[in-house]
Amino acid sequence: MHHDHDDIPANQSANPTLQQIIDRTVSRRALLKSGLGIATLPFFGALAACGSGDDAATLAAAPAPVSLTAPSPVTEQIKSLAEAFAPVPTSTADAVLVPDGYVAEVLYRWGDPLKSTAAFGWRGDASEGWLEQENQAGDNHDGMSFFPLSADNASESGLLVMNHEYVNYEYFFAPGGDPADWLAPWNADKARKALAGHGVSVVEVRRGADGKWSYLLDSRYNRRITGYTPMEITGPAAGAEAMKTAADATGTLVLGTLNNCANGKTPWGTYLTCEENFNGYFGSTDPAYVRTALERRYGVNTSSSYRWHEVDERFDISKNPNEPNRFGWIVEIDPFNPTSTPKKRTALGRFKHENAEVVIAPDGRAVVYMGDDQANDYIYKFVSEGKYDAADPAANRDLLDRGTLYVAKFDNGATDGDFKGVGEWVALVQGQNGLDAAAGFASQADVLINTRGAADLVGATKMDRPEWIAANPKKVGEVFCALTNNSGRTVTDDANPRAANRYGQIVRWNEAGDDATALTFEWALFLVAANPHASPDRQDLGSGPPVITAENTFNSPDGIAFDHDGRLWIQTDGNFSNVNDYQGQGNNQMLVADLDTGELQRFFVGPSGCEVTGLAFTPDMKTMFVNIQHPGELGSHPNKPAGYGDNEIANDPLAFSKWPEASGGRPRSATVGVRKADGGKLLS
Repeated sequence: MHHDHDDIPANQSANPTLQQIIDRTVSRRALLKSGLGIATLPFFGALAACGSGDDAATLAAAPAPVSLTAPSPVTEQIKSLAEAFAPVPTSTADAVLVPDGYVAEVLYRWGDPLKSTAAFGWRGDASEGWLEQENQAGDNHDGMSFFPLSADNASESGLLVMNHEYVNYEYFFAPGGDPADWLAPWNADKARKALAGHGVSVVEVRRGADGKWSYLLDSRYNRRITGYTPMEITGPAAGAEAMKTAADATGTLVLGTLNNCANGKTPWGTYLTCEENFNGYFGSTDPAYVRTALERRYGVNTSSSYRWHEVDERFDISKNPNEPNRFGWIVEIDPFNPTSTPKKRTALGRFKHENAEVVIAPDGRAVVYMGDDQANDYIYKFVSEGKYDAADPAANRDLLDRGTLYVAKFDNGATDGDFKGVGEWVALVQGQNGLDAAAGFASQADVLINTRGAADLVGATKMDRPEWIAANPKKVGEVFCALTNNSGRTVTDDANPRAANRYGQIVRWNEAGDDATALTFEWALFLVAANPHASPDRQDLGSGPPVITAENTFNSPDGIAFDHDGRLWIQTDGNFSNVNDYQGQGNNQMLVADLDTGELQRFFVGPSGCEVTGLAFTPDMKTMFVNIQHPGELGSHPNKPAGYGDNEIANDPLAFSKWPEASGGRPRSATVGVRKADGGKLLS
């Protein structure tokens, strides 16, 4: 989610934004007067049960507010959050913090080798070349899933599969001979190393008798998938003219996956990795090159901070203009077969994919929810043509190649001031809804390669950077999406009390008839992030609903995921300056929300300059795996060394952060295993 300006819209359409729709349904006066205002609901999100058919998109009267002290109806064995753990305070320390009674242990760090071969070991000075990096953990761990290796031992051993989103050059490369430019000389070997730092890790992990997890060197499952790994392009866009290059005249084979942000996990045992800010890797060596409309819509520019195009023609759009079209997809990987070829599933659309939340509809079809992480872009879902076969996992391996892609349109409901509305899913199918040759969509391949343009045309609703999407396992048809922020919004009035969406929010919707394939839904704001330190007026949206307090304030919800007990975990990737609008919010963090009791508590705080991301649980709910991305990112952190930029930190890599340990020579992204010291369930 970095090295690109996610908060700068590439969408120039006149489509309405979600904020405009909220503005139509919520005024400040209504907010203060309504029985559904911020003074009465712990979470905004009271939604009525959905109707029984695709057209059941009307709103019923809201239920009574949820009590903050009522026992959870999920299961009698589960305690309230207050009983389960003491909340963690905010922190700006260079350390991971978890509640008393819990243990957080580093498991798998950038540079950790997958093989016991001495040549592939971590050196600590960034002197490794591309070959070493291809056999080590990649950088900037992100989305992650846990796959048990056996049903009998499901919580004791398994495969951790995780994304490596991008690389931080200031830590990734050893300084050369020029103290004023640590990257000099720039060459193809350095670009190849950067490509090797991207992608995915598959690594076998085991729980020891002491409860501590470790990864297994030389496991037959261990695998690195990088920016050079051969992949197959499948689905309707495979073989299209816009997918063909000089190196691949078929338009069906591509090298690598890039900027792998969040992820998905299928019921048939495969991993979905999502290509997000792929546009940032391309540039032009021709100063006269004029970008196409498609390149502009996807943010492909003639310059790139990665500089790959300077030494590798594959990333030079003046020489290979179709290469960017081969990125921005969801890639399906079989973690259990280390020789398998990853597949880019084009039927799911091309955009800046955040994650892929997979559910099985009542009729057996697979539904994949997806967000496009850019200010003023959209929320999508894909409905498969075929049906999931639980008895034959192999029969599902190409289920995501055929189906219908939809984009969401949100609208207000009948009642003002209730934080709710209705919506519909609009099909992105060639020949429907204006998507014809005259509009530039002569085939379904055209629709999918330019998914953003197709969504513009059908009038989709602009969203404030859709991040992770999570489906509630305890309530069929209920889905949540983190809208991380949109600081560029400037319009303010009675209906929109915040001049900019600095803090973000979480929206949820219920599919009509509790059916993920439905074409209509009801939506509500579930939680508006805010800061009572900066906005002490509790009647102002800047301070948030009652559940947001000075003790659990946060900004920029990013990763969200449900645990097996139906609690929603919220991870942040936001401003950690701790001044002005962000005073008192500390480092990035992870909170947990109990939808039944209305509780929200901070469970985890990351080290200096990091993003907290990636979340996976063992089936017995005794361990969670969390990823720490880019510790030591300077940004606006209050503890960064004065006067330091990338060049200074490259020459002095431990000056700001030493996490996870100073002996590593530089800060390192890493996976952390969190468990209770007594060996019990995480929230028991």
